[in-house]
Amino acid sequence: MTPQAFGEKSRLGSLLEHFSRIEDPREPWRVAHPLPEVLLLVVCGTIADCDDYDHIAAWGEAHLEFLRELLPFDHGVPGGRWLTLLMNRIDPELFSACFTAWVRETWPDRPDIVAIDGKTSRRSHDRSAGTPPLHLVSAFATTARLVLGQEAVSDKSNETTAIPILLERLAIKDGLKGAIVSIDAIACNPTIATAIKDAGADYLLAVKANQPTLRAEVEEYFATAPHEALDTVTDLDKGHGRIEERTVTVSREADWLEGDRRFPGELRLPGVTAIVKVRSRTELKDRCRTDTRYYISSASLTAEAAAQAVRGHWGIENRLHWVLDVVFGDDQARLRTGHGAKNMAVVRHFAINLVRTATDKKTLKLRRKLAGWDTGYLASILGVKAR
Repeated sequence: MTPQAFGEKSRLGSLLEHFSRIEDPREPWRVAHPLPEVLLLVVCGTIADCDDYDHIAAWGEAHLEFLRELLPFDHGVPGGRWLTLLMNRIDPELFSACFTAWVRETWPDRPDIVAIDGKTSRRSHDRSAGTPPLHLVSAFATTARLVLGQEAVSDKSNETTAIPILLERLAIKDGLKGAIVSIDAIACNPTIATAIKDAGADYLLAVKANQPTLRAEVEEYFATAPHEALDTVTDLDKGHGRIEERTVTVSREADWLEGDRRFPGELRLPGVTAIVKVRSRTELKDRCRTDTRYYISSASLTAEAAAQAVRGHWGIENRLHWVLDVVFGDDQARLRTGHGAKNMAVVRHFAINLVRTATDKKTLKLRRKLAGWDTGYLASILGVKAR
């Protein structure tokens, strides 16, 4: 059955079409399980609460009749060992590009706020080979709660080399145009800020101790700025045994950051329009803590818009990273050879985006369980009708 059989707007049809564009590393005459069948099996098994290849293969054998409604599977499903070998060989760059293209086609609306942050899969290291754990930088549309793309950090580099590559992929066909891209302090440098501006987006970058001079200047500005130059909003969150009050203050008088260089090596970011101060006060049962953070942006933000963007960036921790660890067992995954860890990280992103399409009020964890028990529920997540 071809992807077109599911209709142009089918999430599954689009997924299979993009899978078919990934280069198969095997010799054609030796292929018993075509690559789209393998990738469909892995994605379906991951949605259905299977977190390793042996479990995915066993689920596929038990649900072969359902899988054959989607693709032929003439030779059944491959075993867990075979799945491991093949997923280790797929080019992770092509797989990530396939993911980003699928997201853009399936959810064509441009994101308004994009948070970029890194996460380490803690058990993916290989001590015997001296290989560090996989560290992946992900882009997350905070309003739609949608993973947009990812880029693995090279063993001998850091996030500052991976982020521009990810931005370049996301920016294809104006994919970031008009968005606000928020990144932590590691990205507070001219290269990444320029890449964001070149993509037609605006940046919101944290200013921390890695830019001590800039942070000191911003702190001093807010300490002495006249009240009429500031826009302020305060909100209150209650829950989980704590009360948190956040006060966001914005100044759009940032011309003083655009003057001539005052000393060699001074940081200069393109198009600075606003600086942001976020002061939070959290009351717990036994103590009270305060924290102050600063940001710099190329967008002419109001205090309310800045508060929304900052909350969205903080949300990547519990809406993506926490979900990966607690719901999908990412930190427990022990894939250590070839490209397996990188490719399975992308598969989990496929699964997260699909599981979140369900319109019921069930938790993500329960949705995965139901997808494993009921192929009709899994079909609804994939966007097709089960027979």
